[in-house]
Amino acid sequence: MTALAGLTVLSLLQAAPANAIANGEDVADGEYTFSASLSMPEITRGDGTTYASACSGALIADQWIITAGHCFHDGDRNRVSGPPRYQVTATIGQATRSGDEGVKVDVADVVQGENADIAIAKLAKPVEGIEPLQVGENAPAKDDIVRLVGWGSSDATADVDNRPDRMQTGEFVVTGVEDLAVNVTGHAPQRDVSACPYDSGAPFFSESEDGTYSLVATEVGGPDCPHAEDESAARTDVLYDWIAKHVRLP
Repeated sequence: MTALAGLTVLSLLQAAPANAIANGEDVADGEYTFSASLSMPEITRGDGTTYASACSGALIADQWIITAGHCFHDGDRNRVSGPPRYQVTATIGQATRSGDEGVKVDVADVVQGENADIAIAKLAKPVEGIEPLQVGENAPAKDDIVRLVGWGSSDATADVDNRPDRMQTGEFVVTGVEDLAVNVTGHAPQRDVSACPYDSGAPFFSESEDGTYSLVATEVGGPDCPHAEDESAARTDVLYDWIAKHVRLP
């Protein structure tokens, strides 16, 4: 998978950053409203040149999102905590980037994970009327089915301006569980559904029969999309206590 605007993943997973969903399906209006599209219209490199980028994430409390740590960096692409070094706007509560029924709010502060390429980010103001995604406390198990929703492109070559306007989704099967990561491979709508450019930070979550969702992992890296290979995502159950230190979880 093509690196997210050339960022280097500094994580336990040692993989190229992942970015979007290939061979997935459109998300209908009103579904998975906790999903966050992160827009970075002007990032300044160390040499003074600028570029635009994007990430995905999820609302986990009324004023907090979770995403990939490498989405927030300095001009030399080192992951950073504190106020972002460039404007990051989260769009939450709508199924298209072009819609206007959701909430747009800037990221005000970032806390980087120490042992994984994960960050939690505080928004400039609380988001009202949108139910956050629950952070799961239980470890995933082999053969579990999880869903990914994201805002990336549909192949490894598309740039930030040529992504699908509508949120994409696909189902994955858990093929293995490690101390800090979960391995998944595409399941539906087809075997090679996979994450692509600008899906870094997208949530993998379980869906219960009663209609509730629980965060299992966060997308941080994998092979070029589309692919039918295993890829690793950062487990969030092992980070529950760390998240709860900073965020009053619902």
